[in-house]
Amino acid sequence: MSLLTVPRRCALAGALLLGAALPAAAAGPALDAAASDPVALGWMQGFPPPDDKLIGQPDADYFSFPKLRWTVCHFRELLPTKRVSRGLGAPRPLPYALDAGIDALRFTPLGGGAPMSWADALAANYTDGILVLHKGRVVYERYAGCLDEAGVHGATKSLTGLLAEILVAEGRLDEQAQVASLIPELAASAFGNATVQQVMEMTTGIAYSEDYSDPNAEVWAYSAAASPLPKPADYRGPRTYYQYLATVRPEGRHGEAFAYKTVNTDVLGWIVARTTGQSLTDLLSARIWSRIGAEQDAYYTVDSIGTPFAGGGLSAGLRDLARVGQLILDGGMLDGERLFPAAAVERIRAGGDRAALARAGYRQIPGGSYRGMWWVFHNPHGAFAARGVHGQTIYIDPRAEMVVVRFASHPQAANAANDPTSLPAYQALAEYLLGKP
Repeated sequence: MSLLTVPRRCALAGALLLGAALPAAAAGPALDAAASDPVALGWMQGFPPPDDKLIGQPDADYFSFPKLRWTVCHFRELLPTKRVSRGLGAPRPLPYALDAGIDALRFTPLGGGAPMSWADALAANYTDGILVLHKGRVVYERYAGCLDEAGVHGATKSLTGLLAEILVAEGRLDEQAQVASLIPELAASAFGNATVQQVMEMTTGIAYSEDYSDPNAEVWAYSAAASPLPKPADYRGPRTYYQYLATVRPEGRHGEAFAYKTVNTDVLGWIVARTTGQSLTDLLSARIWSRIGAEQDAYYTVDSIGTPFAGGGLSAGLRDLARVGQLILDGGMLDGERLFPAAAVERIRAGGDRAALARAGYRQIPGGSYRGMWWVFHNPHGAFAARGVHGQTIYIDPRAEMVVVRFASHPQAANAANDPTSLPAYQALAEYLLGKP
């Protein structure tokens, strides 16, 4: 059977649930943020909602714009998930010192153009929620679209990378080890003779395309395998993440070029789980989520055997990801207690191979690199970030002692669509906060 029949129903699954690179939106101007607001459009309102306002399985378009603006907050209503427990303790309060002057900050977009304000940029980038910490205090917090204080959105790869960097810093994982020595099931795959470091920096030489406009791209087979929904009777392909990863074939040489491919993160998640004897959900809970005073449990989507999606399946609260960002900014320390070695963050901040990222054509991040599933800007502020599709961001600026967490549902998946009005906004905010106590 064609590989397209299964994934059209589920395996877009939020374009691999905010984890994969997607094609540009359909031709023609998209609705702006106000016009595409899911509340204004009436998606899923009523008991039951009208037929023309329904979003759900088995329809194939629930992650197309503008429906995606509702879907990003409601993955758990569409797909099975596994919990990342926050534990039973009380949430750790975040101190507030809201700054009314931030909305009026102005900056010039990358590439020129008319100056715009911070508030204008939020709308331009279809922001659903944004929170800014400065010196550990909340100085800005906004919700829109489908999101409110109790809502969840996604950011995943960089947390998988952080867990791996913690294991490396603790001496439990050798980044120079070949993947096959840790995961023998991948010995015959393209990953077998790659090093852990090459997986962590996405410089593996693999035959894998995430071009959704190509019906023959490998992402469709991956999506079919990842789908937790029942397969058709005549389906003969891989049925889990693990089974699919063992089929990936080599292309090119490891270590030569950066290519943003979600399957690298799934391999890393497998390595982390095999190394620790814990699933990603249990490990993230034990090492971080249950120790930061989180307000909400987080959740991973899973495949048909319950394997968490390491490359894009996490949904979490805005404030809780801000707590994670602050923990990273503080080098693993929280209230005088060390949760993980400072070396894990130091390794990320040092960055990876700048030449590899430059060859990949990321012109809006000149001089940048990729390390441990984090994007490193190598700017004067030492900024680095978790970056997902449609505008998901955890942006950390050590010099300004600033953490920005943004959830967004931009019509175009690639960060190139929102970077021109996001990166200079973060820089302007950092410079503004440098003058604040």
